Amino acid sequence: MRTVCRTALLATGLLAGTALASPAQAAPQVVASVKPVHSLVSAVMDGVGEPKLLLEAGQSPHTYALTPSDAGALERADLVVWVGPALEAFLQRPVRNIAQDGAAVQLLRLDGLTVLRTRQGGAWAGHADAHGDNDHGHGESRDAAAKAATGGDRGDAHAHTIQGIPEDEVDPHVWLDPDNARVIVQALAERLIALDPEHAEAYRQNAEAARQRIAAVDAEVAQTIAPVKDTPYVVFHDAYHYFEHHYATNAVGSITLSPDRKPGARRLVEIRGKIAELDARCVFREPQFAPDLVATVVENTEAEIATLDPLGVDHAAGPDAYPKTLRGLATDLRACLSPKS
Repeated sequence: MRTVCRTALLATGLLAGTALASPAQAAPQVVASVKPVHSLVSAVMDGVGEPKLLLEAGQSPHTYALTPSDAGALERADLVVWVGPALEAFLQRPVRNIAQDGAAVQLLRLDGLTVLRTRQGGAWAGHADAHGDNDHGHGESRDAAAKAATGGDRGDAHAHTIQGIPEDEVDPHVWLDPDNARVIVQALAERLIALDPEHAEAYRQNAEAARQRIAAVDAEVAQTIAPVKDTPYVVFHDAYHYFEHHYATNAVGSITLSPDRKPGARRLVEIRGKIAELDARCVFREPQFAPDLVATVVENTEAEIATLDPLGVDHAAGPDAYPKTLRGLATDLRACLSPKS
């Protein structure tokens, strides 16, 4: 009888202990759209969980179509991190209709982010024409650009604006400014802490480590680019405004405004003329798109063809992808723009 009672008490104690010692909370299920954004999320979640990446290597957010597997991941996600409709138009409706209410973070809407306009026209104002202003868009002065960014004369005429810029005119490649990357990391940490307070300290420590790492890469990239930052060059599409703005490089035009729209003959002639006029040393293609347009543009010019990759196609997804992408841009720019012996 005593043995039975002891067994019963032991069983009761084990049950009570099980009830008190609840299992550790699982990490939130997080989906990130493109690799650089996924890398920043991965850095904050390091050691806690792994976010899902929607676009794998070689896929462009400008032309991507959502798969049934993607839709399932969005439906299950506790958090969806994307830039905004200007980059991932394919996500606009699913985020609204599939993802859980309040589960999405649109990076373009974050407080403290630097937001720039998409530039219009194939050939932008040159480095010298801008009188030291490294925001080459529209040939605006810095005062005019600042006025536009704070609302200007147009902001009230548009129902949806971001920092006073009409939403359809915002350049979405915000991660290419390291200052923006630091803002994104902090915002993601705060959102993850709210979702998963059990791992709050890990998120805080990871975010601080990520910000320090971004600062170190920022300084490294600036040093790499310094010898060639005044040398003119042309890019495939206007994806590098934030990078150029932050590091004061001298991009003078793009072949196409958006890679899903083929430029006309007039635009190609304009760009070729700009290459000759400013003695642009390089025209950069992108690995996600066919190189034939770039080859056409450099015909009868002295410009070389090289590659820039704003998405880090060749880098493995994870915390290292973002710093490697910035380093890659700097290394590739310097390699092509440096004088040839």
